[in-house]
Amino acid sequence: MKIKPLLFIFVLILFTFLVGCNSNNQTSEENGKLTIYTTIFPLEDFTKKLGGDHITVISVYPPGADAHTFEPSTKTMSEMASADAFIYTGVGAEGFADKAKNVLETENVKIVAAGNGIKLLNEEDHDHEHDEDAHEEDHDHEHAEDAHEEDHDHEHGEDAHEEDHDHEHGEDAHEEDHDHEHGEDAHEEDHDHEHGEDAHEEDHEHGKDAHEDGHDDHTHTDGDPHVWLDPTLAVVLAENIKNALIELKPEATEDFEKNFTSLKEELEKLDAEYKETIESAETNKILVSHAAYGYWEKQYGLEQISVTGLSPTQEPSQKQLTKIIETAKSNNIQYVIFDQNISGKIADVVKNEIKAEALTLHNLEAVTDNDIAKDADYFSLMRQNLETLKKALN
Repeated sequence: MKIKPLLFIFVLILFTFLVGCNSNNQTSEENGKLTIYTTIFPLEDFTKKLGGDHITVISVYPPGADAHTFEPSTKTMSEMASADAFIYTGVGAEGFADKAKNVLETENVKIVAAGNGIKLLNEEDHDHEHDEDAHEEDHDHEHAEDAHEEDHDHEHGEDAHEEDHDHEHGEDAHEEDHDHEHGEDAHEEDHDHEHGEDAHEEDHEHGKDAHEDGHDDHTHTDGDPHVWLDPTLAVVLAENIKNALIELKPEATEDFEKNFTSLKEELEKLDAEYKETIESAETNKILVSHAAYGYWEKQYGLEQISVTGLSPTQEPSQKQLTKIIETAKSNNIQYVIFDQNISGKIADVVKNEIKAEALTLHNLEAVTDNDIAKDADYFSLMRQNLETLKKALN
């Protein structure tokens, strides 16, 4: 007896839901505006600045979201399916994007990879990691020689020396360590301190294969995705967005081009400010909660000492954590820099150990409620970061 009423209610709810999903698109058609969905905040902000009155921009991310782990709801995906375009980085910043774009393409939504054409940094491109690797290799080499001599002079000669190495790493692993800094022995040690072989492969400091896995299995990138933090690369993001808008609404080309010229000039000015600030600073080293600032290293000569990897979920081993603390102390680093939307428990350990002050850098992946209340944009947040750098580097 109750089946028909229940069925009617279900159909009514479904109809209401579908109407709601399509309301944005209907409004877009009525007022002549394009409806664009975006991911990380710089894409949202650039799209608004470029599109002006010709578009309506909606961010997939709620305030304070973590781009590395965020997954949109079914309702959000349905709304995105009625949009004119979906703009994402295309460089591995958004874990859900590959799945989403496959669905949206079937709904004739234009998919725009704003990072198209940008060459991503790999771990080995970071100069400080080369320096640290070289330092570690020298340390290991010196330690091996000292231990070898000490064993000969103070313990039991050559046999004792070999026995010590067999106990710690095994004879074969000792020989391999001299040839490969991150070889089998390092893998076995990480296995003890982290979560086994899979954790080793995810660790950003242990080789190319590990780096290619990246971002806690939510992304598919073989490089650092934080390209928007470099104003020169942000120009590329903006230009790709501008070109997509022209394709979607060619009659507004003149406005889009004019807005892009203005945006590019502002980005070039911001780049000059970062260059001047970092080059004139007393030091070039910062201690950060996660390795989001590799492009500042390449562009401006900054050196980041990171507590976690490219994704904040990539936690360091005990050996790496000890090394970070030692490096911070040896460089007299007084600040640990956290992201605005990430709770860094391990970074807190480092901060307490070196008696440092906590600072904040905004990774711009998503804005906070406070940012929205202040009507923050890409440039205000990047200049806010610049003030943080001035304090940390002087």
